[in-house]
Amino acid sequence: MTQETGGTESSAGTFAVPRQTLTQLREEFDQELFGSVIPFWERHSWDRERGGFWNCLDRQGQVFDVTKYGWLQGRETWLFSKLYRTVEPRPEWLAMARSGAEFLRFKALTPDDRIPFRMTADGTPISIQRKIFSECFYVMAMAEYARAIGDDSYLREAERMFALVWSWAFDWTKVGRPSYAGETPLQALAVPMILMNLIEELTDGQAVPYERELAECQKAFLRHVKPEERRVYEFVRPDGSLCTDLPEGRQLNPGHAIEAGWFLQHWAERQHNAELSSLAVDIVRWSHAEGWDKEYGGLFYFLDARGHSPVQLEWSMKLWWPHCEALYAHLLDYRVTRSETDWALFQTVKDYTFGHFPDRDYGEWYGYLDREGRVSQSFKGGAYKCAFHVPRALLLCRNLLADLEQRA
Repeated sequence: MTQETGGTESSAGTFAVPRQTLTQLREEFDQELFGSVIPFWERHSWDRERGGFWNCLDRQGQVFDVTKYGWLQGRETWLFSKLYRTVEPRPEWLAMARSGAEFLRFKALTPDDRIPFRMTADGTPISIQRKIFSECFYVMAMAEYARAIGDDSYLREAERMFALVWSWAFDWTKVGRPSYAGETPLQALAVPMILMNLIEELTDGQAVPYERELAECQKAFLRHVKPEERRVYEFVRPDGSLCTDLPEGRQLNPGHAIEAGWFLQHWAERQHNAELSSLAVDIVRWSHAEGWDKEYGGLFYFLDARGHSPVQLEWSMKLWWPHCEALYAHLLDYRVTRSETDWALFQTVKDYTFGHFPDRDYGEWYGYLDREGRVSQSFKGGAYKCAFHVPRALLLCRNLLADLEQRA
């Protein structure tokens, strides 16, 4: 019996967490999700008049900016569709999912098949990014809403947009981003990792008929993984070689790498690929080991692989989403390995995250802490934070804990 976790090490080397511990944790995650986080968005986010969701909410849930963000509309539509389909068919969740899906498809989508990054309350475009991410979350929203209501027309729309996204993904000149002679060609980790997840969401985890695209995403992602350094680089050259004479070529984002690790683990398990599964576990462990602030706790936002001062001024801040991704990634790794190491990492992240981010007065979580863990910005929703990382992580962990509980 270990004092830290209360588990037992079996003769086979696996670490068994007591059922009572799993039950208590599952109830805690359940309460956080359905007692605090989801009610906050239910009360404050739905724009019942124009459709879709208010994204910019202060600590108490008041709208402080009426701008709507396309990728966040997609994320919240996905969330309430997923809750309705997989947790409980509550009419309020379906109504919110429908509001988001119809706003995106019939108001936000432009004639040239783009989703504005920023738009007015009624869906009129303000700006469109020369990236693919707003369209990626449109695909996720359409696919999950289609399954929630049993309407194949939304699934066909998701497939149509995915084909466009795939054609743009590795060459952003196709979405209007200029290319200059002096530019160093670099591939961003964000592209293959989001496409791996997008195929999972589009197909409900089946991959068919996107096996070729999935294989290409995995191959592209693995170019960023450097086992000899125990690192995942945010940017590499198209052939996978490093470009360490530029800050972006040395950039590490521990939270991003951890998130990509669990995306990869999901596919490794479905493909029964033990080698890939082991690598996915390593990616999560490496990224935590390098990214964890040993002085104050929490995950750094950015690091420089060669020890230079990171150029991002917010590099030392503790943000909500890397900790959300680490919660699930470490718990998933424990389910795969039954290792005390992975359980202890989960407990470490859980203690820090639940001890710093939740707002016990007004619900939901703060998004931005300084290095020492003090709240830096108190708003609950903005251009980059919405009803996504927090509820997704809580839902995934709650479901996984329930599964572990049943098997204990």
